[in-house]
Amino acid sequence: MALEPRPASVYAASSVGESGALETNKGTFYVSKPFRSKSSKKLRAIVTFEPRKSHFDTTNERSGTNEFRGFFTLFWISLFLFTVQTYVSSLEANGYALSFAFATMFSRDAIVLAISDAVLVLTTALCVPFAKAVTRGRLRYYWMGVVLQHILQTTVLVAAVVWTYHRQWPWVQSGFLTLHSFVMIMKMHSYMSINGYLQDVLERSQHAYEELQSLTEEQVVGGWESALHEAEAKVKEASRRKDNTGGVDAYGSQDQESSIGTPEAEAVIRSLADPSTADALRRRLVAVSEGRDASKLDRGTSADIAFDVKGTNSSTYTPSRPATPIPAHGVSRGVSSVTCASLLIHHPNLSVASTAHKFLDLDSELVSTGPKKLRYPDNVTLGNFIEYMLVPTLVYELEYPRTDRIRPLYVFEKTAAFMGSFALLYTVTESFIIPLTPTPGQSFFRSLLDLALPFMIAYLLLFYIIFECICNAFAELWTNLGMSSFADRQFYEDWWNSTSWDEFSRKWNKPVHTFLLRHVYASTLASYPSLSRTGAMVMTFLLSAAAHELVMVIVTHKIRLYLFLMQLAQIPLILVSRAPAIKRNKLLGNVVFWLGLYAGFPLLCVAYVAY
Repeated sequence: MALEPRPASVYAASSVGESGALETNKGTFYVSKPFRSKSSKKLRAIVTFEPRKSHFDTTNERSGTNEFRGFFTLFWISLFLFTVQTYVSSLEANGYALSFAFATMFSRDAIVLAISDAVLVLTTALCVPFAKAVTRGRLRYYWMGVVLQHILQTTVLVAAVVWTYHRQWPWVQSGFLTLHSFVMIMKMHSYMSINGYLQDVLERSQHAYEELQSLTEEQVVGGWESALHEAEAKVKEASRRKDNTGGVDAYGSQDQESSIGTPEAEAVIRSLADPSTADALRRRLVAVSEGRDASKLDRGTSADIAFDVKGTNSSTYTPSRPATPIPAHGVSRGVSSVTCASLLIHHPNLSVASTAHKFLDLDSELVSTGPKKLRYPDNVTLGNFIEYMLVPTLVYELEYPRTDRIRPLYVFEKTAAFMGSFALLYTVTESFIIPLTPTPGQSFFRSLLDLALPFMIAYLLLFYIIFECICNAFAELWTNLGMSSFADRQFYEDWWNSTSWDEFSRKWNKPVHTFLLRHVYASTLASYPSLSRTGAMVMTFLLSAAAHELVMVIVTHKIRLYLFLMQLAQIPLILVSRAPAIKRNKLLGNVVFWLGLYAGFPLLCVAYVAY
């Protein structure tokens, strides 16, 4: 029997069961199955969330079988011995292991810094009344809402910068508050823009459903009820034809009528080819048309239940409630808009079928693909916003994949790793970076040579602390009713194998990369269709470079544009690295990448401090 072709996302769902749940020895993971919409610019399809583990996670099965896992152990043992040797040498020479002068500097004004950061975080709650005003129609997101959103974000950033300058904090406090301000602004932007976009989708879906009703009244004899019965008759005819031909039509090809490009809706459509399901829908429609209460029918005959898709293991699209107002007349009363539209895509009238496709495509964007089936605007609550703020991601989603329990030992492991790594980072910074801080009179190349290795070690430790310890700990502690944690732990990829700078920028900081991908790169392409992908990439790099340079200006109190120009210099290097001859030589690309990274950190330090 020939199989009906299905999108890759449906096959992915099949491998984890109908509910999207994947049972493992560490708990149950729920798979998010986004898709790319064909009839609307679905921004949410650009970034996907699914259960994944970070490379250095001790519970990652793939990393546990890696041939080079012993080098990871060797790295930490070597750092430990190096730190002990540093302590012993300092004790013999100075009478103490560490002077703690650096600790005195970054702990200065700590209470004020903590209060300032708390005010910053609390300010983000303004996003909730903003989103509520949009959902209630008091504020049109396009374009007044967009303007107000950017005014709010700019105000938060300016306030943080002015306050930092006013307090005259050292570089650690200044850098922390500035970077955290950027994080909060990105979270605010994603929350407000996604909810504003979904409001626009909701309005378009309502218009599409009204258009569908008008078409049935104008182009179908008998109107809405007749259109539903005609579509039902065609579904039954298609079912009989498939039964007679083994799933292949008379021309030897598979039936493609139900393909609308969305796995959730396709599952519903395929289910209507099941005679028992179609009969259940018919009996419900008849009951409503005769004035009987359809809710008293047997649950197996309800048109709103999740359909049992015959012959497939894909998940079904089950609306949590009607997305659009349902007319109170005729057989459509008491039946969800999605159910009616799922039937009408089989209508012989192409205009009716096409409009039903359009409505289903739009409506599917308003419902999460996880087990909660959270529907916009039910997500616009303070509780949902607080959950989002605690998730270690910068991109807002209606629902995230999650596990079904929290592992206390895992949290303890990441906490211990954080403390140990921070002790190593502090030792390297106080013993090998601060004493070698360059001055204008020092040799430029000697300063680069002295700082290259300490800066690289400090960078690796800082990367491990942020993306492996802090992000994983927050992901594990993020709860949904106190019993689950955030399952997508891919906060970075194997950036150490990068052969070009664009590969490095995609892999080393996944939260920021996904934000730039959705809200800068993709939004630029959507807003300016005539702009090429290279142009959108340049715009993304410009914004990123400006943000990095602003941090350096606040930290050093100097406007030099060194970092800004170095980041922009990556653009021609990226274009050159795409040449076939260079792409084939991955070893050379990786060597050039590491040499650039080794030289970049001390070069920036010397440039900003000494010049």
